[in-house]
Amino acid sequence: MAAVIALADRFGRVATDLRVSLTDRCNLRCTYCMPAEGLAWMPQPEQLTDDEVIRLVRIAVEQLGVTGVRFTGGEPLIRRGLVGIIAATAQLNPRPKMSVTTNGIGLERLAPALRDAGLDRVNVSLDTLDPDRFRTLTRRDRHADVLLGLRASAEAGLTPVKINTVLMRGVNDDEAPTLLRFALEHGYQLRFIEQMPLDAQHQWDRHAMVTADEILAALTPFDLQPDDVSRGTAPAETWLVPGHVDAAGEPARVGVIGSVTRPFCGDCDRTRLTADGQIRNCLFATEESDLRKLLRDGAPDTEIAEAWRVAMFGKRAGHGIDDPSFLQPARPMSAIGG
Repeated sequence: MAAVIALADRFGRVATDLRVSLTDRCNLRCTYCMPAEGLAWMPQPEQLTDDEVIRLVRIAVEQLGVTGVRFTGGEPLIRRGLVGIIAATAQLNPRPKMSVTTNGIGLERLAPALRDAGLDRVNVSLDTLDPDRFRTLTRRDRHADVLLGLRASAEAGLTPVKINTVLMRGVNDDEAPTLLRFALEHGYQLRFIEQMPLDAQHQWDRHAMVTADEILAALTPFDLQPDDVSRGTAPAETWLVPGHVDAAGEPARVGVIGSVTRPFCGDCDRTRLTADGQIRNCLFATEESDLRKLLRDGAPDTEIAEAWRVAMFGKRAGHGIDDPSFLQPARPMSAIGG
């Protein structure tokens, strides 16, 4: 086995968390992500095969020091080879921690198989507890399926089950307390995420974004307390919810990911692989590095690993959203992966 040489950048950050987009397709049409008619999906020949995904994940783990892998999309549950990819990743040595970020549709059916394959936990996107509002937001009538998926994940042991929520001004920003009560009741961990400029329509408006400070103000009735546990490189700042425990009997926590107003770029430990084999060293990167071509041209693992290191070394100090010269990435979130 080749020696491990980490994915370090010029600012001393080391990437140990790999986000793998398995598809750019999705079975919802969330208003803040894509238009009602959807997008022009990636042609199948451009997408990495299951074997190519597994090989790149293996290189990341064995040669680049990656310790955590999160499978994303689009919607990763619609990737037919998902269970096999997870099972192969679970066989790696050292075995990385594995999670999936999903909209929850299909989890009721797939949760046991995912757990048996080796998946550790899930993050489920849920922006509202109102079925009618869900239908308006997602343009699909699948709210009940998401709730069933959450329950099935907990029952399968894919814990902690985390909920990701984006609040939008005048749309669902009144639901923060309701969503937290729901999470506490069921033992889920709730994470509020500031809306980021990653929509396909390029209509993101900073003034319409609900900020971390506003989210915390909405949660004042819960008397949140500072969390003494260091967040480390995790994107979420967390607070304790007095009088509540989670499904494991630990103190209940709620998190806020303030990507825009409280950036955590200095502690970022993520590297991103798109469904067509491109490395992105930042969620907001405007350039990518092509590993698919190396794969298909027959490059050895060591050459691919070195190209990955070079791609990460050039990572910028921060995402630059506050810079007047900031340019929103050409790819939307559905094509980058969470």
